[in-house]
Amino acid sequence: MKKIAVFCASSPKVPEVYFDAARRVSAALVQSGYGIIYGGGAIGLMGAVADEALKHNGVVTGIIPRFMVDVEWEHKDVEDMIHVETMHKRKELMVQGSSGILALPGGTGTLEELFEVMSLKKLGQYPHPIVVLNTNGYYDGMLQQTQKMVEEQFMRPIHNEMWTIVERPEDVVAAIERARPWDEDAIRFAGV
Repeated sequence: MKKIAVFCASSPKVPEVYFDAARRVSAALVQSGYGIIYGGGAIGLMGAVADEALKHNGVVTGIIPRFMVDVEWEHKDVEDMIHVETMHKRKELMVQGSSGILALPGGTGTLEELFEVMSLKKLGQYPHPIVVLNTNGYYDGMLQQTQKMVEEQFMRPIHNEMWTIVERPEDVVAAIERARPWDEDAIRFAGV
């Protein structure tokens, strides 16, 4: 079974529009036969993704650092839960076990995870699709920044094609499935 690693917020205080999108995309992934790997949390968008996948009898793997277990952030209903020592190990296992990445809105942790995978893809170390769900225009600022990176020649134009941006949860599965393999020429000279 192909599994999609989902990076997203753990905050329970974000607007409902993000929870709705998280639930819809989780259901769409499960209904399309994908398993989900996520950060193991029980609240925020992480909890919504796991809850919805479980509701649809989906395969869910959580990966959570022990310090988060100690403060009771772990999702108790996810049976396939892996405890690790560090945030770095969590991210490493999520990426290694995935056949694609999906970034939902999130904070600094989500951005850090997303940018590391984008860097890996740029260097030819992650060949799978990266999809960003731009709910409510959340990632518009990031897209402006990556475009500025291209304009100022910190990246080549092809590097802005490493990921797919979608606006609706219903478009995520199609974006994953139509993603083309990362072009060899794109990684031959990963710099400018």
